[in-house]
Amino acid sequence: MSPPSVLEIDGVTKYFRGRGGDVHALAPIDLSVARGEFVSIVGPSGCGKSTLLNIVAGLEQPSSGRILFDGLPAERRLGRTAYMHQKDLLLPWRTVRQNVTLGLEVAGVRKETAAERAAALFEPFGLSGFEESYPATLSGGMRQRAAFLRTVLTEQPLMLLDEPFGALDALTRASMQEWLLELWEGLGRTIVFITHDVEEAVLLSDRVCVMSARPGRMVLERPIDLPRPRRYEMVTEPRFVALKSELLAALRAPESAGVR
Repeated sequence: MSPPSVLEIDGVTKYFRGRGGDVHALAPIDLSVARGEFVSIVGPSGCGKSTLLNIVAGLEQPSSGRILFDGLPAERRLGRTAYMHQKDLLLPWRTVRQNVTLGLEVAGVRKETAAERAAALFEPFGLSGFEESYPATLSGGMRQRAAFLRTVLTEQPLMLLDEPFGALDALTRASMQEWLLELWEGLGRTIVFITHDVEEAVLLSDRVCVMSARPGRMVLERPIDLPRPRRYEMVTEPRFVALKSELLAALRAPESAGVR
């Protein structure tokens, strides 16, 4: 008997109240994520990807359905996942060191202990020498590294990443993708990753899920059978191109794009 999934999304729907009536954001969604798996979710804008992550994180509640962690229903989910948004959300008046330890401090960890936990990770996260710098002095890539370190320091086994590289230029984004791959392989965490970039999803993931236009539902789950470790140069290889083309076709299909 296989062990329970780290995350199971079981028949989750979401409606929002609007002036013109209820907005059906999510059709029933079913998704299981195994321990240590890297799963990406792609879909058109407004399909409910971020809403789904907010529900998993406990920031919103489903209209129906349920979320399970490690096989058990999880009605109270706040603080049980590590959640990183597209914007780095670094506080400008705090140094890098103070920003990355903020989550630990909020959780009640002593400042000295939080600083000790962070100290060993500044070098592998490419932030060595910038511990006392303020966010305004950092590049976009370094700010994202700091935000990711803050997320990792929460020490939650399930990480939710909502387009963390979406605001970066192409070269920085490619560098950050490779960096994330190296870190993930060493951290052993489970990641659910949202992106609009199909190429990024194929490069990073064990599995890519395609969502339809609103109301969002899963229209394709595609295992990515590419060898690891992966490098950005793989994007031109025939197998990579074929997987990317298959996923793009699923996104362009009428049922995914919302064409009636």
